[in-house]
Amino acid sequence: MRRRRGCDNCGARFTTFERVQLREITVVKRDGKRVPFEREKLARVITIALRKRPVSPEQIDQIVSGIARKLESSGEMEVASQDIGELAMESLRVVDPVGYVRYASVYREFDAPSDFAAFIKQSELDED
Repeated sequence: MRRRRGCDNCGARFTTFERVQLREITVVKRDGKRVPFEREKLARVITIALRKRPVSPEQIDQIVSGIARKLESSGEMEVASQDIGELAMESLRVVDPVGYVRYASVYREFDAPSDFAAFIKQSELDED
């Protein structure tokens, strides 16, 4: 939500941006560690996956907002980091196939070029 505000002392006007957060979400990492969900971190990794791709910052914000909404509306207070990764991959697959593969290469820890080929082949099979 965007709001225009004014300072009572000096009369200056400025804009603030607010987001509604339904509940505090805790992310459970692979090692069992629990950390608060950080929307900015998710946006950062998606931005890296989409670097130099024809995807606007507004589209990235829509992807992040969609994922955050799904997490908040799920009713769960704790979410596995793997679930967030899968949601990000689903969103990237629709928006940009190259960004999708880039994200998957880090998320799925590709070690060799054959990992890329196998992933792309499996993705193509999943589309059919």
